[in-house]
Amino acid sequence: MTTAPAPRFDHLVRLTDDRGTFEHAQFAVPRSERGYCTDDMARVLVVATREPRPLPAVRRLAEISLRFLSDAQGFDGAYHNRMNRSGRWDDRPSLADCWGRSLWGLGSAASQSGSNWVRQAAVSQFERAATQRSPWLRPMAFAALGAAELLASKPDHRSARALLADAADRMPPVGDQPHWPWPEERLAYANAVLPEAMIAAGAALDRPSLLKEGLELLAWLLDHETRGGHLSVTPAGGSGPDDARPGFDQQPIEVAALADACARAAIIDGNPRWADGVHAAVAWFLGENDGQRVMWDPETGGAFDGLEADGVNLNEGAESTLALLSTLQHARHLVPASE
Repeated sequence: MTTAPAPRFDHLVRLTDDRGTFEHAQFAVPRSERGYCTDDMARVLVVATREPRPLPAVRRLAEISLRFLSDAQGFDGAYHNRMNRSGRWDDRPSLADCWGRSLWGLGSAASQSGSNWVRQAAVSQFERAATQRSPWLRPMAFAALGAAELLASKPDHRSARALLADAADRMPPVGDQPHWPWPEERLAYANAVLPEAMIAAGAALDRPSLLKEGLELLAWLLDHETRGGHLSVTPAGGSGPDDARPGFDQQPIEVAALADACARAAIIDGNPRWADGVHAAVAWFLGENDGQRVMWDPETGGAFDGLEADGVNLNEGAESTLALLSTLQHARHLVPASE
């Protein structure tokens, strides 16, 4: 079994100024000229409020991310996603992934933060965002995770329950081909969020058939993305049933999505394979992957941006670092993987 290192927030703090977390880095140096991203700030809120005994720097990350999401939110609940280094938005509010991930972050903060004002502010912002519904599948899946988090602490929250029910109804049926039960023609990105949303909604709404489908689909995805005893995740360009494997470049967000889903499944189902899945995600970062390459920097606490066919993208961007932190947080709370 691979021993998981403790999550270190040093690099994430280094990437963050008073406005937000810079999206990109050149090696370990923040690239401030590339600006900020709401998708990342939502993830910052998730990992910062998930810490059980946060240091002052981590509490500051939660406060900065919550303020950033508030600024990103339009009056109708939609979200901007791109802010330049001068603090101006470069896009219009939308119901794309930034909306769904913001709901995920807000639900997590409302449920897990140790700060009363953070919880209250997160609920208020969540309620405005939850008046909307995205036409796209993955934003609704991310939103479902946020709604499930909020319901864990506030079981009678009406807008969270309504949002989760609508997201559950939007989940596509599992395919009828044994070799390809995935509900899409190709795996795309953050794939494990789909079965995780099904698992979360099935458990929270007492829909046993949806829960069962989610667990079965996650089991298939975990098996599909395991090769030679290690994770071999879907590459950035996606993959279909007939694509050659392994595919590159592989990105930490895919590994973290699997860890997220397996950690949730472990709580709800208890099958030891889910803990094994989380530990396989940790092992991917530590070098048990298709390139046998270490995918993080122990000196900074940052993660590298991609596993490529001929090496590693050594830039330590926010998305990758957040993926590492999230995965290590899950491993910290799980029982040891089975032998």
